[in-house]
Amino acid sequence: MTHSLVGQITRFGVVGIINTGIDFAIFNVLIYTTGTYSGSWLLVFNTVSFGIAVINSYFLNKYWAFGTGGSVQTTEVFRFLTISLIGLALNTLIVYILGTFFILSFRLSASAPFTELAAGLWDNLAKLAATAVSLVWNFIGYKLFVFKSR
Repeated sequence: MTHSLVGQITRFGVVGIINTGIDFAIFNVLIYTTGTYSGSWLLVFNTVSFGIAVINSYFLNKYWAFGTGGSVQTTEVFRFLTISLIGLALNTLIVYILGTFFILSFRLSASAPFTELAAGLWDNLAKLAATAVSLVWNFIGYKLFVFKSR
C-alpha cells in the first residue's frame, strides 16, 4: 500500500468518525424524543440523520480526505450522491431489518420485559453494523468513482 493511499484511508477514517458522530447524534435525538424504536419511522429517522452526515461528508472528503479541491462540479456531486444513496440504501436496509425483525425475536424470547433503553441500544448496534457496511462501500466508491485522481 502506498503512503498516499494510507493517508487517504486515515483521513477518510477521521471524516467517517465525524460523520458517524453526526449521524448517530441526530438518529438518537429522533428515536429518544419520539419514543419510537422500531418500524417504518426508523427508515425516516435513519434517512434524515444519514442525509445530514452525507452533506458534511462531501465537503470533508472533497477538500481534505481525497484532496481533489477546486470548485464543486455537477458531475462530481452527482457521482457522490449516487454512491452515497446506494450507501444510504444499504445502511437503512440493515438498520430496518436488524432494528425491526431481530429486535422482535428478542422481545418474544426474552423472559424479562424489553425496556426502551434496551431497544435503543439494539437500534444503535444495528446502526453500527450498518455503518461498517456502508463505510466500506463509500470508500471504494469515492476513491474509484468520485474523487479519482485525474
